[in-house]
Amino acid sequence: MVRSDVERLELDELTCWRVRYGANELLISQQGAQILSYQHDDQPPLIWLSEQAAYRRGQGVRGGVPVCWPWFGNLLRNPQTVQAMHQQPDAAPAHGLVRGPDWQLQGIDCRDDGIALEFAYNSTTQPLADWPHAAELRLCIQLDERLHIKLGTRNLGETPQSISQALHSYFAVSDIRHVTVEGLHGCHYIETLDDWQQREQTGALHFDGETDRIYLNTPAHLSILDPAWQRRIHLLSSGSHSAVVWNPWTDKAQRLSQFASDAWQGMLCIEHANVMSDILTLAPGEQHWLGVSLWAEAVNGVA
Repeated sequence: MVRSDVERLELDELTCWRVRYGANELLISQQGAQILSYQHDDQPPLIWLSEQAAYRRGQGVRGGVPVCWPWFGNLLRNPQTVQAMHQQPDAAPAHGLVRGPDWQLQGIDCRDDGIALEFAYNSTTQPLADWPHAAELRLCIQLDERLHIKLGTRNLGETPQSISQALHSYFAVSDIRHVTVEGLHGCHYIETLDDWQQREQTGALHFDGETDRIYLNTPAHLSILDPAWQRRIHLLSSGSHSAVVWNPWTDKAQRLSQFASDAWQGMLCIEHANVMSDILTLAPGEQHWLGVSLWAEAVNGVA
């Protein structure tokens, strides 16, 4: 029988849950329902967590998989319909409103074939500042030989709701300068570092400087090839046709909180999302699920 267990623990000011299934281990914070880390016992982590991460109430933790909702990034860079949902878009924080508060743990299901946890956030019982709308979020996390994450949004109000969102996944890599992202060939992307111009990806994506791109009409399957660690990380998404690829590189790394000056070398964000032309407008009672499954495959002969 595969070993499985769930342990509650306190990391400084945050309540967290350590989940083990076989050789797989997951760490989750109740604040923001944020996955903090994910790894196999004898392998480098798949999900990156900053060595300088701070576990403070009301403050996002650097790394893991933060939930960005009901908008992604700078609200003023979102379509007007998303901006209009907020009462003060000029003063809105980056990446939405649900990273700081605690979500409610709805249940833990331990089975022979995996462990599932579900967290919920309801804006009618936990109102969000300057976002006066009724919605229910559910984050379903399943750990078996892979990690499965699904974010559900249901409009509980009486009028349509427009949102953008992302599962802001930080992946651990051996050295960003020597990894590639496969599956984006032919996709158009917005180059946010060059006046938000639209361009087209040719071939696999390589990294030689700061990267902040919004890819559009993305395929469901992407992968990260890491020759030094002889592995390929697979990302299989659902409910999403956009993805953000980000690495701060040297200069921006100096300005980030909870981030060592050289930490940019060991991480890469690929954030499956509903952004730009892929935003959601949910009718009253309508629900949408955004999901991604992650796993690593050993690749020999590429180091």
